[in-house]
Amino acid sequence: MSIWGHTADGTPVPIYTLKSGQIEVRVMAYGAKLVSVRTPDRSGKMADIVLGYDTLQGFLDDTKTHFGSIVGRYGNRIALGRFTLDGKTYQVPINNGPNALHGGPVGFDQHVWKARETSNGVEFTLVSPDGDMGFSGTLTAHVQYTVEGNTLRIDYSATTDKDTVLNLTNHAYFNLNGDDRGNILGQRIEIKAEKYTPVDSGLIPTGVLAPVAGTPLDFRKPEVIGARINDSFEQLKLAGGYDFNFVVDGRPGTLRPAAIVTDPASGRRMTVETTEPGIQFYSGNFLDGSFTGRYGVRYEKHTGFCLETQHFPDSPNHPGFPSTELKPGQTFHSTTTFTFGVEK
Repeated sequence: MSIWGHTADGTPVPIYTLKSGQIEVRVMAYGAKLVSVRTPDRSGKMADIVLGYDTLQGFLDDTKTHFGSIVGRYGNRIALGRFTLDGKTYQVPINNGPNALHGGPVGFDQHVWKARETSNGVEFTLVSPDGDMGFSGTLTAHVQYTVEGNTLRIDYSATTDKDTVLNLTNHAYFNLNGDDRGNILGQRIEIKAEKYTPVDSGLIPTGVLAPVAGTPLDFRKPEVIGARINDSFEQLKLAGGYDFNFVVDGRPGTLRPAAIVTDPASGRRMTVETTEPGIQFYSGNFLDGSFTGRYGVRYEKHTGFCLETQHFPDSPNHPGFPSTELKPGQTFHSTTTFTFGVEK
C-alpha cells in the first residue's frame, strides 16, 4: 500500500497492488476503483488491459467515463431519476438526459472509501447517509477485491437501516490487446444469455424480456464485436452500438458463466462469472477522445468494452424484474469473477 495522492479537500487516497504468479491488479480507495489489470499475452508479454490513468489526478478530473469505478447506490439508469418505495416517491438528481445514471451526479465513484487489507486482497467500505442522492436509508457497502492465481474476484455486500434500493457493479473498461492498442472491434465475445431487456430512446428498459435469437444481440456463440455493431437493427441504432443488459442464463444467486471474451491478436482470454441476474455489455460508444490515458493515448470510441454484472436497469420501476430492494436486517451479497488466460 502507498498513498497515491490526495483529493481536492486533502483526503489521502491509498492504492494497493495485488499480485499472483499470473496477474497484477491495482485498486485504490477513491471510488474503490480498479486502476490496473496486467496479464500476459500468448508470448508472455505483460500489458495493462483496463482503461485508466497513470495518476490519481487523471481519475479526479474524469467524472464522465467511470473508468474502473464501483458505481452506486444504483448502477445503470433509473427513468427520470424517480421511483416509488413503500408508497413514497424518491427523486435522484438526473445526470443522463432526463434520467439518473450510476446513482446520480455524485455517486459512489466520487467518494474515498475506507480500506482494509485482507488475505490476498483489500476490502473497501463506504457509508452512504440517509438521503444521499435522494436515496433512503443509511447504507453501508463493502467491496472486496481478491487475486488468486489467474482470477480477480469482487465480492459485494451491503446493509441498510431503512428500506432502500441497491445496484452495485464495477465499471471497468477492458481492451484485451492492451489499453493503448486501438479499438476492441476485432475481439470476440460470447454472452451466456438467451434474453435481453430492450430499451427506449433514453436507454430505459421497456420491461420486456426479449429473445436474442435472430438479432445482432445474439452472442450465444462467439462473435466478433465489430461484425454487426453498425447493423440497422433499431436497438443498436438507439444505443449507438452495444449498451444492453443481458439476462444471464442459469439461476441468479449462483456463480455461473456470464461472458467470455478473446482477443485474436494477443491471445488473451477473459471469462466473467457472476451471481447477479444480468450483465451490461457496453462497447464504449460514448468515448470520444476527450480523455487521454496511459502512454498519452486518447480513448476514442470503441477503445474499451464493459461487462457490468448487475441487476437490471430501472428495476425499481419494473415489478416484473428481479427486486433491488434491500431492507433492514437483510444483507445484500453478490460475487463476480474475472479469470484470465491465453489461447495459443
